[in-house]
Formats: sequence, structure tokens, C-alpha cells
Amino acid sequence: MSRRTIGRRGLAVLLACVPLPVVAAALPAPAQPIAALNAGLLAAMKAGPTASFTARAQALQPVVERAFDLPAILRASVGPRWAGFTPAAQGELLVAFTRFTVASWVANFDKFDGERFEVLPQLRAVGAEQVVQTQIVPRAGEPTRLDYVMRQSGADWKAVDVLVDGAISRVATQRSDFRALLASGDPAPLLAVLRRKAAALAAGGAS
Repeated sequence: MSRRTIGRRGLAVLLACVPLPVVAAALPAPAQPIAALNAGLLAAMKAGPTASFTARAQALQPVVERAFDLPAILRASVGPRWAGFTPAAQGELLVAFTRFTVASWVANFDKFDGERFEVLPQLRAVGAEQVVQTQIVPRAGEPTRLDYVMRQSGADWKAVDVLVDGAISRVATQRSDFRALLASGDPAPLLAVLRRKAAALAAGGAS
């Protein structure tokens, strides 16, 4: 018997209906978007064997966009050269960066093997920002720590950086990666690389 396949709309409904952990309501406001992100990732992981990469990416994109301030992350990763790009180039880069970011999350959380996500209720203040500490606990072995630097914008809190193992800044790593691509001041090489990497992730995870 062939396995049941979840279409894009079905997976989107599944992600939208995923209940947050009971403790999420008791978490401080900066941690609640991360609890929602974790719930979405967990649903996508469990759907992995029965949903295509494209379906998971399309369903997970709004979850990622609610949790992260992707325009702010892209500007910080590009650095001062961002201001010199035309609005059209900035728009193209944001679309490509969003697609690449979502594809990275889908590719890294593509199957479920008994993992659980934990959000620690204690926050760590860094100036006006708050760091939400989390860990991914596997069925066996050591947990992986991911901390999210949260910034408030109006009534919302969104992540502007991810700290791997509590210390390695994803934005700093991307800034280093982007530097050579932007050496000429032309955004085209970065745009091409973001598009190529997103396509490669999708091709590698296609089912």
C-alpha cells in the first residue's frame, strides 16, 4: 500500500492547528514566538515522510516569518553596503534570502526521531534585546542549544539572530560569508548564491 501524501494545503492546515505546549502561555512574551516556531518545526518534522519539500517549505514559511525579523537579519548580514543597493535589488535579495532561510530550516528539520524542544523560561537581557534560551533534546545523546536574540517592534517580538551553542552568531557567520560576494559592491553574486543554495536544499530534500 502506498503511503498517504499530505498536500501543501493539508500541511498548512496541520501547522496552523498545531497546539502550543501548555507552558507556552506562561512563557514571557519574547519566548512565545519561539515556542510557536518549535511547534511548527515539530509538525513539519513529523510530516516529513509524507509531504514533499515544497509543501513543507510553503507551509513553514509563514511560521518562520512570524518568528524572525528577516529584513533586519538580512540588513545586518549584508552590513553597510545594504544602503547602497537600489530598492529593487533589496527586494530581490529579501525574497531570495527568505526562500533560502526557510529551505535551511526545512532541510535541517526534515524528520522526527523522538526529539523534543524545550524553551527555558529565564530570559537574558542584552541591552534592549532579550535572549530566549532553548534546546533540542534527542531521543539519545546530548541536547543541541539554540538561543534566539529577540527584539521588540511595536507589540511583537521577533528574532534578529540565532546563537548556536549559545555563542556562535548566525548573523556574524553570514556576514563573513557574504563579505567576499559583496566585495565589488554588486549584489548580483550574493543573489545568485542565495538562489542556488535554496534550490540545492530543495532538490536534496525533495520526496
